[in-house]
Amino acid sequence: MKNSSIEIMQKLNAIQHLIEATQPKPLTLEETAKFLDLSKSYLYRLVCYKKIPFYKPEGKRLYFDQAELVAWIKRNHSETQEQLQEKLEEKAASYLVTGKAAA
Repeated sequence: MKNSSIEIMQKLNAIQHLIEATQPKPLTLEETAKFLDLSKSYLYRLVCYKKIPFYKPEGKRLYFDQAELVAWIKRNHSETQEQLQEKLEEKAASYLVTGKAAA
């Protein structure tokens, strides 16, 4: 019985380590500048004007969440010519059917 309890605890510890290893760690200013291919001074400017998501625990060092940075990068998506053409055709078809401009 004691061996099975020890085995269970070892397996639980291994699972906990795997979960912790898969959690993304916050990026430092230097890592973020490299990730975004920006200078540190420009990154500081973005932080100063609150143009980029960041964390500053205890008012000291800056940290960034990689998933939030990716979302920040993708915030102003530019559509391709094909996508714009499809939207235009959908609006034209809607107008012909309903007689009203689509929003």
